[in-house]
Amino acid sequence: MAGNTPEEQVRRPLVRQSWRQMTFLHWRMDPDCLQALLPTGLVPDIVEGSAWIGLTPFRIERFRVADAPPIPRLSSFPETNLRTYVRAPDGSDGLWFLSLDVTSLGNTLGGRLAGVPYFWSAMSVEEQDDDEDQVRYRCRRRSGRPAHHDIVVKPGRRVDPESPLAATLAGRWRSFSRVGGRLLEIPVEHQPWPLRHADLLHLDETLLASGGLPRPSGEPLVHYSDGVDARLGPPRLVGHRDAPTR
Repeated sequence: MAGNTPEEQVRRPLVRQSWRQMTFLHWRMDPDCLQALLPTGLVPDIVEGSAWIGLTPFRIERFRVADAPPIPRLSSFPETNLRTYVRAPDGSDGLWFLSLDVTSLGNTLGGRLAGVPYFWSAMSVEEQDDDEDQVRYRCRRRSGRPAHHDIVVKPGRRVDPESPLAATLAGRWRSFSRVGGRLLEIPVEHQPWPLRHADLLHLDETLLASGGLPRPSGEPLVHYSDGVDARLGPPRLVGHRDAPTR
């Protein structure tokens, strides 16, 4: 269930990675607009009366497969996810990715083979020279349909850990993909998100339109996190959970 507490222990992770300097931009969205972009078997997850989309730029560090050590100069790179929140036929909730932009060509190719819409992009995550409290994210696609973003945020005070909306949107413990007509899920375990409110100082993006989404009508809900350390389990058929739950 979405929230601050992981649903299960990922005892034998397929992938380990740290997610750092992560910004969450969330907009309310008409569920009918999203349903047309989802595969058979998934429906929009309604939170506080709305479906939601999220644009989440961040930096991956110490990416490694299973127990292998990180590969120098290849294990850290920026990423931006365009995602929405869904429910599967068994009632479980999680993420459906509309796009994932990364600078890693290897991750792009591997993700595509796993049925996930990765794009190879030129990207950066940096603190602003004139104000170290500001973080700037830039992306421009090198593959697929052209798209870009330029985002600047200023993190502020901490979010109440019990804030239901922030915890429900950020705390998702599986993602879904569809391969060969089968709906798969990837379990995720990490610490509760240490969220902070953030001011959006600049937003220029075309990823939403490239993903088939209409322009949101309101301002986004903005949060920031210094990050967490994540463990991703191997893909499995939806409804076939053998790992112990918490």
